[in-house]
Amino acid sequence: MKVIVVGAGVLGASVARSLAVSGEEVLLLDRTGPGAGTSSTTFAWTNSNRKPDPDYYRLNLAGMAEHEKLARELPGEPAYFRSGGVQFAAAESEPELVENVERLQGLGYPTRWVTRAEAAAIARGIRIPDDTTAIAHFPTEGYVRPDRLVQNLLADAVRHGAVLSIGEVLSTSEGPDRASVTLADATVHTADRVVLAAGRWTDDLAARSGLDIPMITDTGRGSPIIGLLGYVRSPALDIGCVVHTPKLNLRPGAGAPTVVQALDLNPEVDPSRPPAPGSEIATEMTRRLTALLADPGQAPEIDFRVGFRALPADGNTIAGYPGEHARTYCLASHGGITLAPLLGRLVATEILTGESQELLKPFRPSRFAGVRRSDLPAVSRPVKLGEQ
Repeated sequence: MKVIVVGAGVLGASVARSLAVSGEEVLLLDRTGPGAGTSSTTFAWTNSNRKPDPDYYRLNLAGMAEHEKLARELPGEPAYFRSGGVQFAAAESEPELVENVERLQGLGYPTRWVTRAEAAAIARGIRIPDDTTAIAHFPTEGYVRPDRLVQNLLADAVRHGAVLSIGEVLSTSEGPDRASVTLADATVHTADRVVLAAGRWTDDLAARSGLDIPMITDTGRGSPIIGLLGYVRSPALDIGCVVHTPKLNLRPGAGAPTVVQALDLNPEVDPSRPPAPGSEIATEMTRRLTALLADPGQAPEIDFRVGFRALPADGNTIAGYPGEHARTYCLASHGGITLAPLLGRLVATEILTGESQELLKPFRPSRFAGVRRSDLPAVSRPVKLGEQ
């Protein structure tokens, strides 16, 4: 079987790799280059922490386990790190943390309360905020170096025969026994199946192909798809795990700069004017990081990057064919880092065998059939912890 995968982000790369390893003919197309979209601006925390929907919780839990398996199989520099994570709460945020920990413990998700001394040994490299009243430890969580993961997936896909090509896909189309994609230079490629994994551009590309895959596409100030990340150039931080505090989240860099994030500041970000040194947002992020440093006398130097999440209109992953006899498989998720290895394997299995995978059944694009976009439960509020 020949399959064309549109989009060489973490989801597309994972699907391409799974198909190629299975011996299929794979053409992977991307407009600008591997991992250049959402995959390049993600906090990259692997978890099923704040996932109240049971189906989505199970999907992410399986995604965490798939990362463990893939890390043992995939050649290349390590990209996945099961570091665990800690979350600090102050008085005002403690009830929410307690409720979430109790819910997760009831589900069997590994989590425990730890003392300040235990947290200091686990997290390393930061000072625990003075107003901390409760600390939870999530030992099975971790993080990913997205650049390495995309690179390793693609290298393994190519090693098994996949072809990566740069070109802008204008549309896809289908016939009774073939599917095709048309590029901006008028080149047409045909295949047995097409996988549409174009991240936040999925909505537009699907529409030009006669498909309705509703995504949040607003890129103006305050949009829930906007995410600001800071990359700590100095000082070099040696953080032991993913850290969440009421004011700042931190993720180890694994040889690259530590990544910081303040979700409450995202609505103030103007994506057309990323925060510059000395700007109000940059100053506030720097202040929050300084408060967590063991040596607050050294002013941090942070580079900022604005990213855009790939967020389906109802907030849930989309995985499946839009119609019974369709040859274009649509794939989009705002949890791409946690889910990529799992979705890559499950999507490849569905394409090659035609057998529906149980974990994907709740996430079919057919759920949007007959629903007006204006009636969809729009995700309009700022993104919270666990939703980034």
